[in-house]
Amino acid sequence: MRNLNHAVMVSLMGRQADRFHEYQPERSLEERLARVRKVEGAQGIEVVYPNDFADVERSLSLIKTCGLPVSAVNLNVKSQKKWQTGSFTSTDSRLRAQAVADLKAAVDLAAELESWMVTCCPLIDGHNYSFEADYGKQWRWLEEGLAEGCGHRPDVKVSLEYKLNEARNFVILGDVGRALYLCERLGAPNLGVTVDVGHALLAKETPAEAVALAAEAGRLFYVHFNDNGREWDWDMLPGSVNPWDLLEVLFYLDRMKWRGWICYDVLTRHGDPVTQMSATIAIMEAAEAALSRIGPHVLQGCVDEGVPARTFGLLWSELFQAEGRGD
Repeated sequence: MRNLNHAVMVSLMGRQADRFHEYQPERSLEERLARVRKVEGAQGIEVVYPNDFADVERSLSLIKTCGLPVSAVNLNVKSQKKWQTGSFTSTDSRLRAQAVADLKAAVDLAAELESWMVTCCPLIDGHNYSFEADYGKQWRWLEEGLAEGCGHRPDVKVSLEYKLNEARNFVILGDVGRALYLCERLGAPNLGVTVDVGHALLAKETPAEAVALAAEAGRLFYVHFNDNGREWDWDMLPGSVNPWDLLEVLFYLDRMKWRGWICYDVLTRHGDPVTQMSATIAIMEAAEAALSRIGPHVLQGCVDEGVPARTFGLLWSELFQAEGRGD
């Protein structure tokens, strides 16, 4: 197993809350960057535009001197009040133009920071009710906006992160199939997919299959790791609920000789974000070590044979040093 490139979302070093509680307080960009530097094993950072760029020049200076490269610029076109009715698919052409302008700004920042990657999850684009949206128009507007944004700088990748729901009941890019269909429709070589393991679980996908399909299409640009119970996007520690999915995703990333970034979208509802992210990376390194100990070639043999009883007998024996009856 090749060593992964571990990146941390800078935003997750600051305020974290849901509609009931605030789990972490607001912290400045400078404070959050300082905390990321304390995360054991962190090799890079993901920053958010426009949230982390209230003062663009100061933010660029802080990010460039923090000692960690930027894995991606995450474009947020969902949380500001103006996006309430949509961003790329808003019925207001002025708002659609603003979403495209923000995408171009994020692309320019990604080049400035030598990241060459923008990731975007268009969570405010979609619908909540029947007869609320014109689906054909929405899709065309999304295509038009992304085509213009991708054409702004073809040397910067634009990676689309899909999710089933939240903030819309039905997000326009709800699964890996639709994300790949959009990439195929536009044909831009710099347009690809961010597979968030938690989002794949929420969509009732097999995360490793989603990763494999995106890679087969030449569109796997970026990966987020976290975990959940397949019913809500809880952003839990990787492998804490679905360890076999974690191991299988790593198996496929290893098989495809993945050289890109792995970024962690993991919330801290208990304790300190530095401890949470350090544990996240430690879990991933342990999973890497387990895969190496078993041997990817051995697991490939299991896949080729296709007998789950033998596969899971092997996994339990190797990972937990468990001896079955008759051993």
